[in-house]
Amino acid sequence: MKKLLIASDSFLPRWDGIARFLSELIPRIKDDYEITVVAPDYEGKFQDIEKVKVIRIPLANSQYGDYTPARFEKKTIKKLVEENDVVWSQTIGPIGMLAIHYSHKLQKPTLAYIHCIEWELVPSSLTRNKILKRVISFITKKIVKYFYNKCDLLITPTKEVSMLLGYIGIRTHRVVVYLGIDAAKFVPAVDKAKAKSDINIDPANIIMGFTGRIGREKDLITLYRAFLKLEKKKEKVILLIVGEGIKEEKRLFEAKHNMISTGAVNNVVPYLQAMDIYVLPSLTETTSLSTLEAMSCGIPVIATRVGRVKYYIKEKKNGMFFPFHNSVVLSMKLEQLANNEKLRKDLGKNAREAALNYSWEETVGNIKKILSGYLV
Repeated sequence: MKKLLIASDSFLPRWDGIARFLSELIPRIKDDYEITVVAPDYEGKFQDIEKVKVIRIPLANSQYGDYTPARFEKKTIKKLVEENDVVWSQTIGPIGMLAIHYSHKLQKPTLAYIHCIEWELVPSSLTRNKILKRVISFITKKIVKYFYNKCDLLITPTKEVSMLLGYIGIRTHRVVVYLGIDAAKFVPAVDKAKAKSDINIDPANIIMGFTGRIGREKDLITLYRAFLKLEKKKEKVILLIVGEGIKEEKRLFEAKHNMISTGAVNNVVPYLQAMDIYVLPSLTETTSLSTLEAMSCGIPVIATRVGRVKYYIKEKKNGMFFPFHNSVVLSMKLEQLANNEKLRKDLGKNAREAALNYSWEETVGNIKKILSGYLV
């Protein structure tokens, strides 16, 4: 059986889009390859995956936004690259960069999945200063271009991402594999009132929520401000934030009686099923699995026009859009949905139908075809 090294600077027990991707993918391909995952040694409980070896790299002493990188463990990464047949990087961080470097140097097939637009994500996650953002974006582009040009193949989640890579001078061959969801797992609540009671929220409340990392690029401050405007006009509303991240932002949602911050959870389904409205205020995304999963649970979404989100959400058919950073418009749309149960149900029903077009079976099938071309 061929050996596949998955190198990632993000993995469970730290939850984010990359961890979600790997947690869905690896169990579905573990019988086809001998898989080793090398990832940071994050605190928390991690359930071993049968037949999959996980090598942990100690964390560095520095933190950037809500992210603590792994150390540059050159010897460990080089040894792992030598021992495997194909290297598949998920990130451009200490682990991903070293894996690409040594794989290219040792002439091993080198693949990378592009989970984000790094030169948008990194600046937005580190600072709100516009000048600093431009400087960080410039440097990040140079790093991204250098390492991705050492790969044999790049897998992108959208055509738009593939084009953006080309625009900055990345010559490596690229293929698009759309991400999917588990529609059998992410299902609408049978009883919305019970779903709210199950997470200890009074069913009389209308719940607006978000699931995912609490990072600066998610711009949850705009959601916070919009909700403050709304609660002055409407009673019985709750803002539910499911996820972990920047402590100062997380504390904002812990300071008021009608805001709930759960921290990281392993199963977001019960929380999604309890929500009446899902909000994605993000400044940068590629696919946004969390949004598709919310839609699969029959929840109307209010989102910014980011990544593939702007294609699968249709205004006033299965969701709504609002401009970046605009808490006034977001508050108005939250109020509109909060006051109109029929509109929420209609948009939610259509959201579920739209989400059914994205399946993990198709995603995994396409990835297996790609890997089979290198693991022969």
